[in-house]
Amino acid sequence: MVLISGHDGGTGASPMNSLKHAGTPWEIGLAETQQTLVLNGLRDRITVQVDGAMKTGRDVVVAALLGAEEYGFATAPLIVAGCVMMRVCHLDTCPVGVATQNPLLRQRFTGQAEHIVNYFRFVAQEVREHLAALGFRTLDDAIGHAELLDTDDAVTHWKAQGLDLTPVFAVPESPYGTARRRVRAQDHGLAEALDRTMVQLAEAALEDAHPVRLELPVRNVNRTVGTLLGSEVTRRYGGDGLPPDTIRVTLTGSAGQSLGAFLPKGVTIDMVGDANDYVGKGLSGGRIVVRPHPEATFAAEEQVIAGNVIAYGATGGEVYLRGLVGERFGVRNSGAVVVAEGVGDHAFEYMTGGRAVVLGPTGRNLAAGMSGGIAYVLDLDPKRVNRDMVEIQRPTDDDLKWLRETVQAHHDLTGSPVAASLLGDWTRRAAAFAKVMPRDYQRVLEAMRLARAEGRDVDAAIMEASRG
Repeated sequence: MVLISGHDGGTGASPMNSLKHAGTPWEIGLAETQQTLVLNGLRDRITVQVDGAMKTGRDVVVAALLGAEEYGFATAPLIVAGCVMMRVCHLDTCPVGVATQNPLLRQRFTGQAEHIVNYFRFVAQEVREHLAALGFRTLDDAIGHAELLDTDDAVTHWKAQGLDLTPVFAVPESPYGTARRRVRAQDHGLAEALDRTMVQLAEAALEDAHPVRLELPVRNVNRTVGTLLGSEVTRRYGGDGLPPDTIRVTLTGSAGQSLGAFLPKGVTIDMVGDANDYVGKGLSGGRIVVRPHPEATFAAEEQVIAGNVIAYGATGGEVYLRGLVGERFGVRNSGAVVVAEGVGDHAFEYMTGGRAVVLGPTGRNLAAGMSGGIAYVLDLDPKRVNRDMVEIQRPTDDDLKWLRETVQAHHDLTGSPVAASLLGDWTRRAAAFAKVMPRDYQRVLEAMRLARAEGRDVDAAIMEASRG
């Protein structure tokens, strides 16, 4: 699938400069995408979707004629459900109860599913009317027929004087065929995925939770390694997964993107070599270790061991990386423990939970939008921290106890000399750690602690604290 998202629409949490000065109309992007796919013989097996403040059946038909076969609606049905576009979605103060966790405000929500259904019935009816006027029986028949768009009124308007829109509405002829929409399925090679072998070899664990140890080579063409195996664990054992380390997979080589994506409890991937982007994406309780080969002659703490966006959206589990990683380390992490020996720009971006440990240098803009979780950084440069939502603190005794246990686990699992050096002189070296703590998160944690001590309702205390 290819998604073209226009500059209109979008979240009510967007800053005004993004609303007014970022992006281009979906019509232009869609037209160029359709032409490129057709010219390169790819259109027949790719679905094209478009969105960006679509409201009416006319928008759908125009998008179909320009080449889209799926259409995204968000703002319009949200308004049908009761949104009044106050643009405070990120402040928890929505006056009509749409975008808020405040129970008092949520009582004001009056939307009903029937309202949304009724709205889309009107959209569908308008689509049928426009298709009939164009002489088409189905929407599929209209896809890609940009030559049927009537542009005379727009082109002859005085504001468009001298503007040539011909390239936008051109319908190219492809040497590969005449398909203007998706007409056949695409073979992604999932039948040949490395995970198929892993599932077969781990059958004993999948059947009766019997511990299994696997050793396999891996190449960077093998993407999302462990995901199909993890799906089998979840399908059979639910969200609780298996006991820790029930399935342990040792991979040797270079892993492709999304190693261990959505890995559940009970599965451990020990990657000997390196990995590409998105290691541990959506991690759901499993453990991922990435370390260089024991015979490697370089200093791992000075080399990149994994790519960008590690543990994106992780909800639980552990990631231990012996070496440097790229940008956006731990972005949107909400529950996992992640350890690396150096990170790029924008680490902990939009993090909402979990804990992160960095045993080396960091890039700029650390902790941007970080509203939850805790990060511990060795020898942190305060100038590289985005302090809009966080404070830099000294770790408490409890923090240092947890840190030592985590650094010890990192050493045990990866053989890290950096971790060994820290543990060898922990009393002195621990003083070099800084604690990155979101202000609102700290207030909520304190409210929870006091509520438990006083026997009050914890959820009520959290809501009270989150509203300041």
